[in-house]
Amino acid sequence: MSIADWESRSVQSNGQRIRLKIAGSSGPMVLLCHGFPESSYSWRHQLDALAAAGYRAVAMDMRGYGRSSKPAEAVAYRITELVADCVGVVEALGESSAVIVGHDLGAPVAWTAAWTRPDIFRAVVGLSVPFGARGLACLPGNPFGELRPSVANRQLAGPDSMFYHEYFSLPGDIAAREAERDLRSWLTSAFYTLSADRPLPPELAGVDLTRLPEDMLRDFVRAVMSVPRSGTFNALLEQPEKLPAWLSEDILDVCLAELEYSGLTGPLNYYRNSDLDWEILGQHQGKPIEVPALYIGGDRDIVTIWSQQAIARAPEVLMDLRGSIIIPNCGHWIQQEQPLAVNRELLAFLQAL
Repeated sequence: MSIADWESRSVQSNGQRIRLKIAGSSGPMVLLCHGFPESSYSWRHQLDALAAAGYRAVAMDMRGYGRSSKPAEAVAYRITELVADCVGVVEALGESSAVIVGHDLGAPVAWTAAWTRPDIFRAVVGLSVPFGARGLACLPGNPFGELRPSVANRQLAGPDSMFYHEYFSLPGDIAAREAERDLRSWLTSAFYTLSADRPLPPELAGVDLTRLPEDMLRDFVRAVMSVPRSGTFNALLEQPEKLPAWLSEDILDVCLAELEYSGLTGPLNYYRNSDLDWEILGQHQGKPIEVPALYIGGDRDIVTIWSQQAIARAPEVLMDLRGSIIIPNCGHWIQQEQPLAVNRELLAFLQAL
């Protein structure tokens, strides 16, 4: 199949219009939830592979993105509403259950859906972000939401900087206005900087970044993902001399067009609910995920790197963990950078259910 063969459809779900890309007309449903700042197109390699293997693959434009509804209020992007969107999509397509798969901010949505609605979501796969319980983000020293996210963010960033979650949440849409001065340049540099294509500094050559001592880990994350209080997020990004092999100009054109259509206000609203999400999910804290689960990370993914505590302790909170796969030579954009490896692991997991 190709993009021309996918069905595009909008459905009403949880009071929202949710735009879908669907590959495969029959078979068990697999629901795909993208992250920031992407769209359903980020799952293009998985849509084709899943449909070819006999699954009904459904990639959402999450609320706030693409052709889906874009509520104005930040509170409309809280985790329980995002999970309800996923439930509504399953029901709107006439299904009673689905396997849910998420990447980046879509991963906490997928994990929370399987955690709180196992009656609908019979299995779960998280890419980049492992299960973090009420904390969602799996930060160093706070793998399962032991601390309120705003507190954990400040502790991680230090006194003179903001962890990027805080920067993205600043009032006045500061992060959006910064990016939209030259959205193509911003998107290109974000894709490149967080990929495995950006060379490591010489002092880290040959170092297993997924097993850093905690002090070194905190310093590394601060350097890569914390914004000085007088600085900008753009200063953390680097422009490539040429695009990575997985990111052609044509692919970038599609990604950019989707982001230009949606704008950044809705997508950034996901970051503004971390404390509220932490409070809402407190009622579930201590309850494990019981459905079959798989985690896939990248050895050069900054989120996989900072989540090493949550990954190591995953069997404490995932009762049927089928694997924690770390893909070599893979940065943050896992399903785009290493689609063959992701498809192999995803299909093996699905076929064993």
